[in-house]
Amino acid sequence: MTHLLTNATVYTGRSSGDVINRGAVAWEDDRIVAVGDEADLRDAHPDARVIDGRGGLAVPGFINLHHHFYSALARGLDPGGPIADFGENLRRLWWRLDRALDAETVRLSALLTAAAALRAGCTTVFDHHASPACIQGSLDIVARAVGECGLSAVLCYEVSDRNGHDEALAGIEENARFIGERLGDARIRGMMGLHASFTLTDETLDEARRRMPQGCGCHIHVAEDALDVRHSQAAFGAGPVERLDRSRLLDGSSLLIHGVHLSPASLHLAAERGAVLVHNPESNANNGVGRLDIRDAADTGITLGLGTDGMGGSMLRSARAAFLGLRSGRGDPTQGFDVVPGMLFDANAAVAGRFFEEPNLGTLRPNAPADIAVLDASPPTPISRDNLFGHLIYGAADAPVRHTIARGRILLEDFDLTRIDLTRITEQAWRATPALWDRFRALSPDTPLPGGNAGERE
Repeated sequence: MTHLLTNATVYTGRSSGDVINRGAVAWEDDRIVAVGDEADLRDAHPDARVIDGRGGLAVPGFINLHHHFYSALARGLDPGGPIADFGENLRRLWWRLDRALDAETVRLSALLTAAAALRAGCTTVFDHHASPACIQGSLDIVARAVGECGLSAVLCYEVSDRNGHDEALAGIEENARFIGERLGDARIRGMMGLHASFTLTDETLDEARRRMPQGCGCHIHVAEDALDVRHSQAAFGAGPVERLDRSRLLDGSSLLIHGVHLSPASLHLAAERGAVLVHNPESNANNGVGRLDIRDAADTGITLGLGTDGMGGSMLRSARAAFLGLRSGRGDPTQGFDVVPGMLFDANAAVAGRFFEEPNLGTLRPNAPADIAVLDASPPTPISRDNLFGHLIYGAADAPVRHTIARGRILLEDFDLTRIDLTRITEQAWRATPALWDRFRALSPDTPLPGGNAGERE
């Protein structure tokens, strides 16, 4: 059956894309077949099922290069004591939460987070998962939840030596198994997940590289806080990027997350190897780890992408945070338009397109995957390719998403999820969370780092 999205202003995606007023998009199965003037497409597809855009703004489905599905049930959780710095935030909150997760709470967390992504118009997510008490098969649980919701995703398990080397090896095995089983999958792929340099021994990095199929890439937190740089230097004799390069893990498939405290030399090295640096501005602000100057980073030649790091499903809010953070940090209200749109629409699409062998991913053009978000944001002033990002940042970022279509499936229609019952899932989460939080409170916040706590504090 042909579907036809009508009554919308259509942005066809990437910097070279067009804006079509009174536009329409036609698709069959999982592929777009035509994009153009609404009257022309109605004439060409008279029997199509029509989806009314209600005057909204239709854009390619958003792509999130870094998320944490497992964090969904942390909302309102009291860590039980003061948190003075980034290391304590990890030990007192996140490393206890992930150790408390079981198969059911992994499933519920993934469903809730995927649902939030769909409601924000996101159709492809790169997730970084951790559940030390439930490693084997955990990526299958997440994959089933993602499949139930209808998203496309690249999944990985967060390998770390923080709970011992045997656990790190189990994480590597989970990644390697899942990557191998999902080779060629059209919607769900795998890559090698690594926590961060300061929780990974050289032996673990070398083993991860040995078990990685060529081209699958690693997904790793890098220099989110100065702790990562200090500890890596003190315990392992090199910075985070340099350690990855030493272990031959730094290449064009690498996703380096955060990079707030990377030196210019490290950024240049990552750029030379073709790695992608994924900015997470809301999370950086929330954790108080500092601000990545994306203008300076871009000047090194590194590819800059955008993620949310568990802070929510909205890529538009992340883009606005990146835009405003750059202006605020530099004290310059002219900054942002030259770098942030490329992160949101060009880099994210290019990275995801490589993983799925879909060069047209992130565009609305014939033969592209039918991934579409319709923002309930009727442009009140003239809109064109030249001023589109201003419409997004200053208007559409606050607007709800009316429709989300992923690989041709209508997953959100007139604000309602079509494939999952969010009320039922939320009720299940309410029932499962008290036991999860009890397990959390029973766990000690003291986790020694590989190589000791060298360099943790100034």
